[in-house]
Amino acid sequence: MLWIKAFHIIFMVTWFAGIFYLPRLFVYHAMSEDKATQAQFKIMERKLYYFVTPFMILTTALGLWMLYGYAWMAYKSMGWLHIKLVLVSILIGYHFYCGKLVKEFAADRNQRSHVFYRWFNELPVLILFAVVLLAVIKPF
Repeated sequence: MLWIKAFHIIFMVTWFAGIFYLPRLFVYHAMSEDKATQAQFKIMERKLYYFVTPFMILTTALGLWMLYGYAWMAYKSMGWLHIKLVLVSILIGYHFYCGKLVKEFAADRNQRSHVFYRWFNELPVLILFAVVLLAVIKPF
């Protein structure tokens, strides 16, 4: 089970690297007015999104495997785990919403400013802090 946990952490770190950088690309893309630069951002956004999506899937799959392997019955009464799972679900939704944004930028249909994307970029940071604290401290 330690191998599963190690790979879960590796895939999670890789996923987060992408999920931190992709909205940053949205910030720069929304600021850009040059067509050639916008075309380059479209390529970068698409490639990054499709590169990190398998890491999201692997992180989730290994997390569920650990949940099952460590006996869900023992954890089901632990509130910290339920909150963590809700936060991870929000992050998965965030990931798929980023995919929607990649398609909007690709079709030149972005309606938001770079300021929106600067704030949007902060959500995974907050989720990361909360999930790590919950997993390590297990406050309740």
